[in-house]
Amino acid sequence: MLPLLLCSTALAAVLLASWLFVKHWYTSPLALTEPVRIELSSGQSFSSFSEQLAAMGIIDNPSLWTWQARLSGQARAVKAGEYLVVPGDSPESLLDRLIRGEGITYQVQLIEGWTVQQALGALRAHDALVHELEGVDVNTLLSVLGLPPGHAEGMFFPDTYQFQRGASDADILRRAYAKLQQELAAAWESRDAGLPYSTPYEALIAASLIEKETGRESDRARIAQVFVTRLNRGMRLQTDPSVIYGVGSAFNGDLTRSHLREDTVYNTYTRKGLPPTPIALVGINSLKAALHPAPGEYLYFVARGDGSSEFSLSLEEHQLAVRKYQLQ
Repeated sequence: MLPLLLCSTALAAVLLASWLFVKHWYTSPLALTEPVRIELSSGQSFSSFSEQLAAMGIIDNPSLWTWQARLSGQARAVKAGEYLVVPGDSPESLLDRLIRGEGITYQVQLIEGWTVQQALGALRAHDALVHELEGVDVNTLLSVLGLPPGHAEGMFFPDTYQFQRGASDADILRRAYAKLQQELAAAWESRDAGLPYSTPYEALIAASLIEKETGRESDRARIAQVFVTRLNRGMRLQTDPSVIYGVGSAFNGDLTRSHLREDTVYNTYTRKGLPPTPIALVGINSLKAALHPAPGEYLYFVARGDGSSEFSLSLEEHQLAVRKYQLQ
């Protein structure tokens, strides 16, 4: 009995020592002096990934890390992606991050007033995104994204979008579309009475005109009031940004009288009512202004040259303002 007892005691001591060694190794900081980027590929086995990190000098015992992950049932729970290993990380903390999918986060910004083409350009320039939308235009973009078909201009909410490597430009636009629908529905629900817009889409079109007319917060609601008053009176909106949008790539920065006379569907000098689609990405402030215009009866406005606008009640006042702020 004594030899058996001694053997059992020795085995228990070995097992305890082994457990303490593994525990100490598993929770001890890795031998890193600076952050290192790593990537777990989709479909890659954990053992292969462990060997990859060993070859990079990050994990000094890949077999033990693999054994620990498999024994705990966590090896299959890790998520593919790009990660940052930092000094102070241990095999345990790194595995926890892989399971939570807390990879390196990138961001891309869609700006108020941009066209869809400008938004696509920003997405195309981001090298952490997968590019799926090469050659797609505004007329087919929504269908390509699996969204209700239509003209894509103005259908994406301008915001800063966080993502991890492996996300696509299409993923970002689907998120921006969903965000736009959410914000538009909420704004429409709380709209003022008596507006000349029969649908949320018409309000979005008006908001896009406001977005392009000014970046001055204090002027947005007044410009919205001008548009509402003119629409209610059956007057043409006569908004330059819509005309410019209709000219398209032929516009060289100089809006001429011939542009104002050229009858496109976006020419609000030759046609009454709203243009057929938004002309830009719409921020929340322009959207709110369109649905909550300022009180008043202004019919005209002109840029002062400092980012603000001069508002007028009559054509005579407006012509004086034009001579004062633009013809000089």
